[in-house]
Amino acid sequence: MSIVEKIKSNEKLKSFVLWTIMARGAAQCRWWVVLFVHPFIHKRGKGSIIRRSTRLDVIPWRKFNIGKNTVVEDFACVNNQVGDVFIGDNCTIGIGNIVIGPVSIGNNAILAQHVCLSGLNHGYKDIHVPIRNQKCSVAMITLEDDCWIGANCVIVSGVTIGKHAIVAAGSVVTKNVAPFTIVGGNPAKLLKQYNTVTGDWESPRSN
Repeated sequence: MSIVEKIKSNEKLKSFVLWTIMARGAAQCRWWVVLFVHPFIHKRGKGSIIRRSTRLDVIPWRKFNIGKNTVVEDFACVNNQVGDVFIGDNCTIGIGNIVIGPVSIGNNAILAQHVCLSGLNHGYKDIHVPIRNQKCSVAMITLEDDCWIGANCVIVSGVTIGKHAIVAAGSVVTKNVAPFTIVGGNPAKLLKQYNTVTGDWESPRSN
């Protein structure tokens, strides 16, 4: 039995190890983990920038990888505690963004201000148990290369945004978005798609 398996199988030992990593009820790891563990576990590409006021609620036993020349702006929050977070090269994670794993963001993606990506859903089916105490479900959010997500958008768990797709500001995306399309609204619906014949972005009714 490995050390990890021994820790998991012993509740008291598991609780103690978790306490050494983060205080009870806290979302962020203790300073020693941030300084001496995260740099060796989580991968950061050359030229990447994480602003000082960014909140990183990341733990060492899940992945948090950020590509080269990617910027995570002020007041954003990145959380990998229920799922891995992967951010590609040359991305912008805008001011006040919330990224809760599992999330995978491709290269050259632009997320404007106050975008929320949450791969997490709280359970609620048992009315005799507080929602906060029910088991969560998770499903990967995938943003393929070259996406542009407008300000104040919400993308729910399990959704894939196709390559070079655009989500209009203020939208709530509950279903997959095809590549080379523009969607908007609550829930988001198709507004335009790229026509390879005319070389233009056209509304569906014009086709």
